[in-house]
Amino acid sequence: MKELSQVLAEQITEALCRLAGEKGVSPEDLPRVALERPKREGQGDWATNAAMQAAKLFGEKPRDLAQRLVDTLAEDENSYVERAEVAGPGFVNFFLNRRWQKDVLVEIFGKNEDYGRNQSGAGKRVQVEFVSANPTGPLHVGHGRGAAVGDAMAAILEFSGWTVEREYYINDAGLQVDNLGRSAQSRYFELLGKTDLAPFPEDGYHGEYVKELSAKIVEEEGARFLSVPLDESLDFFREYACRVILDSIRTCLEEFGVRFDVWFSEKSLYTNDAVPRMIERLRERGFAYDADGAVWFRATAFGDEKDRVLIRSNGAPTYFASDVAYHKDKYDRGFDLVINVWGADHHGYIPRMRAAVEALGRDPDDLQVLLIQMVNLLNGGEQVTMSKRSGQFVTLSEILEEVGVDATRYFFLMRRSDSHLDFDLQLARSARAENPVYYAQYAHARICSIFREAESRGVVLPRPEEFDVNILATPEEDQVLRKLALFPEEVDKAAREFAPHRIVYYIHDLATAFHAFYNAHRILGEESPLQEGRLLLGQAVRLVLANALKLLGVGAPEKM
Repeated sequence: MKELSQVLAEQITEALCRLAGEKGVSPEDLPRVALERPKREGQGDWATNAAMQAAKLFGEKPRDLAQRLVDTLAEDENSYVERAEVAGPGFVNFFLNRRWQKDVLVEIFGKNEDYGRNQSGAGKRVQVEFVSANPTGPLHVGHGRGAAVGDAMAAILEFSGWTVEREYYINDAGLQVDNLGRSAQSRYFELLGKTDLAPFPEDGYHGEYVKELSAKIVEEEGARFLSVPLDESLDFFREYACRVILDSIRTCLEEFGVRFDVWFSEKSLYTNDAVPRMIERLRERGFAYDADGAVWFRATAFGDEKDRVLIRSNGAPTYFASDVAYHKDKYDRGFDLVINVWGADHHGYIPRMRAAVEALGRDPDDLQVLLIQMVNLLNGGEQVTMSKRSGQFVTLSEILEEVGVDATRYFFLMRRSDSHLDFDLQLARSARAENPVYYAQYAHARICSIFREAESRGVVLPRPEEFDVNILATPEEDQVLRKLALFPEEVDKAAREFAPHRIVYYIHDLATAFHAFYNAHRILGEESPLQEGRLLLGQAVRLVLANALKLLGVGAPEKM
């Protein structure tokens, strides 16, 4: 079944075509019918400005054409429109009949786990690269928010027909990894009582985890590095520390329900000559040149204030060069769209990367960036800032231990990713309606409980196709049906706008509508067919809640 808005748009288009035939206007010249939700209560379910757009073509005043459109729709017995009103300079507001509500129920039960799925991305490939934390320490809450956003975004795109690949970019080259190696090396000698042999680096990593991995090196390797020059043993400490930390990152993410298809090593860009090939591509297109012994990207051609260095005069590539080469590699792998999930501090870097993408010959819109703002961690309203293990920040693992996967993922996704987020651990642990994830999951569990009781009583649900939807006549029931119908639309918007938080908003609205219905009306114990009709409505809510929660990677418990 098509989305309700799509069916309504087609019905309006058919009515316009009939009017066009009367005027001798070619249907091919008609504007596309666009629908929007009215901004105020009482203005109907949908509105269109189609009459205003087509008025000049018809040679009529917009309001006159709008009224003729309304009259023509009223003649269609199969229309979803109960009544329509002309408003303002020529808008048409539509109030829908009950027929569409039955069609929604039929679609939900016909599709089950596929209700809400669409094919807007069919035949296209997208890569979502997220987390990509330096393997220099445990994941903190900011990384966790990025993990939840990236994974949910990937799931929503998959639900919208895209072929999705999740990727983690391992920053295993450069100064930060060197500092990690030197930190582990220094702690190793400190554990052996030889602090003076390898002073702790000024920009070293002070967390307890560095001492722990250095202790493992002592356990596995003994004191053999006491007789090896520092520069010669640094490679071992650097690679060992990176491997151990990356393994812990991988384990933490798997506990969080996040799995990657590809773990891409930054070092591979240099072993595979990706950087020289990228520069050659830019030279061919006139966007790379030599000056002052360095290789430059002609960023000013794309509005940047100055050109940017790719290869320094000493022959060392910049971080920017690595990033451009990495993105060229992404597009060379055949992705139609690349989505990066970055920290908010990378905001100023986006125009430069989009310029580089354009310089490589791609549409800059083939790169989309979701920014992750800071998480303000609270416990009962009190600020939480420090972690004993990391030395600087609260780790994702600590959050998971405190509140679990479901609450953590849900809280991270509750707001736009580029807005600050207050995450109260005490609230996330609580079993009360003020806890948004509990509120949503309890709606699902409550329906499951009702159905267990109904089954014990031998109640049998009617077939949706045979059900008289007019039985569900109360305002609360109508509101639930309207929310159920919105799910495909919300999935499509979340995919197109790269906005997974929309699904959280939708879940809250649907759960609110169901709780209001449940508190106002009995389900079990009513006379047939009202009892069965309300059970059918509850089952539809359960199916849609489960589908929506699954997109977020959040469970739909049957008991709580």
